[in-house]
Amino acid sequence: MVSRVRVWLNRTYAENVFFMDQLRRNPSDRAVEIHATHGDADSPVLAAADTAELEPEGLSPAAYVEFALDQCARRGIDVFVPRLHQSAIVAHRAEFEAVGTALLAPPPEAVAVFHDKVIAYEAVQAIGVPVPPWWRVRTAGELVAAVEELEAGGHKACFKPASGAGGVGFRIVTRAPFSLVHLNGFPGPYVPLDLVVEALQQADEPVDWLVMPRLEQPEVSVDCLTGPDNRVRLAIGRTKNGRRRGFTLHEQWLEPARRLAEGFGLHYLSNIQFRMFGDEPVLMDVNTRPAGGLHQLSLCGVNAPWAAVQLALGEDPGEMVPPFVGQDYTVVSGPRPLRAVSLPQQRVEEAGPLLPALPAPVSEPVDSVGAAASVLPL
Repeated sequence: MVSRVRVWLNRTYAENVFFMDQLRRNPSDRAVEIHATHGDADSPVLAAADTAELEPEGLSPAAYVEFALDQCARRGIDVFVPRLHQSAIVAHRAEFEAVGTALLAPPPEAVAVFHDKVIAYEAVQAIGVPVPPWWRVRTAGELVAAVEELEAGGHKACFKPASGAGGVGFRIVTRAPFSLVHLNGFPGPYVPLDLVVEALQQADEPVDWLVMPRLEQPEVSVDCLTGPDNRVRLAIGRTKNGRRRGFTLHEQWLEPARRLAEGFGLHYLSNIQFRMFGDEPVLMDVNTRPAGGLHQLSLCGVNAPWAAVQLALGEDPGEMVPPFVGQDYTVVSGPRPLRAVSLPQQRVEEAGPLLPALPAPVSEPVDSVGAAASVLPL
C-alpha cells in the first residue's frame, strides 16, 4: 500500500487554495494531507488544509528555521513548500532532509541571485537573456537623473524595490501635478515626480529602488518545472493582456525561460515573467517559488503542483507536454470558506515558540469569504 504524502505550505498566498486542491486531485490517485501555517487566522489556506497552526510573529529568519524544523518533525512533513523566509530555509536543506522532509525550492545560490533584481539582471545579461534598461537609485538626485534619461528616450519611467515580491512598491512616475484627478476613482500606481522627490529628501534613510521604462503588454509568465538535474520538465507561458488571459507555447518566451531555469538551477517550481520593450521580449522578474496563478495550467490539462511534489519525492514525472492549450479566460473572485471561529491575532510577547493547532475544518455554513480567485472562459 502506498503511503499518503504530507505537504506543508507556510504563510502562502490565498490563491494557493487551488494549489492545495490540485494536490488532492492528483492523477496518481495518491492520498495527500496538507498542513498550513499562517500569521492571519482568517487566511483561507488554513481552512483548506487538513491541519493548521498560527505562526508566531516576530521570529528572526534563524528562529523561523527552528520553528520550521520542529513543524516538519512533529507533523511528519514529506514535502515543504516554503514561501516566507525561503532563503534562510533552503540554506538548511540538509537539516530538513535529516528529519525526512524534502524542500520544494531551489538551492540557496539560485534564491540569492533572484532576491536582488540588480544582481539578477546582471546575471541574466551575462547568459544572453535581454533585460530592459535600468538604474539603481538611492537618492532624489539619482531618481531625477534616471527619469530624465528615460523621458529623453520617449519612455515613461517607473520604479520598484530592488528586492521584493509581486507588485509591492511598484509606481509609475508622472509629471502631472497632484490634483483631484489623483483622488477620483480607485487609487492607481501613478505618482507625481515632485512628491516622490520631496518624500526622498525628507526620508531618514536612502531607498533602494530600480528605475526602468514602463514595459508594454502582453505580459507572459512562464511557469517552469525543473528537476534537481537542472533539466526542465515543463514550461508553459500564461499571457496577460488587460482582462484577457491565455496560454502560449511560443519559443520566444519559453526558450529564454528554459535557459534561466536550467542555467541557474531554478529547481522545482519557478515563474519567469517577460514584457515587451519595443519589439523585443525582455525579462521583468523571476520568482523562485510557485506562482499564485499556477493552478490555471489545469486549463491545459496539467497538474503542475503534483508533478513538483513527485520530483521532490524522487519520482520523476518525465518531460511534460500539455495535451492541449486552453482557451482564453479571465479571473474573477469567489467565496472560500473560513474556519468557523476566527482566532485572535497573537501578540509577539504572547507567542511562544509553538502555538496550539487550530481545530480541524468543520462542515458549517460559510459566513465569510477568502481572497481567492477562480477562472472563467472568455
